Amino acid sequence: MKPKNAELPYYAVIFSSQRTDKDHQHYEEMAEGMLKIVEEFDGYLGCESYRNLDGKGVTISYWQSLNEIQYWKDNLAHRAVQRMGRDKWYSSYTVRVCKIEKEYSFDAE
Repeated sequence: MKPKNAELPYYAVIFSSQRTDKDHQHYEEMAEGMLKIVEEFDGYLGCESYRNLDGKGVTISYWQSLNEIQYWKDNLAHRAVQRMGRDKWYSSYTVRVCKIEKEYSFDAE
């Protein structure tokens, strides 16, 4: 879920990746576990994730500050899962950190 009514400015961490064909079930379990952990972190505002059939995906997490992003990056459980990702789940990835200074949206409902 992307943040609603988040105080501007806030930050987005964009994780673009290419998945391998290895260990899909364990990947899903670890992703669910990481989501439960990150939801408890101060400054975490939400996330949204998309993946197409050829394994290319994007996950965007939203944060109140750069310090909170760094705290999550340095979390020991998160670091262990990052290593597993490099070892078996991803053939490549890129991380981008962006400052959100303005936003607007449209919803027909």
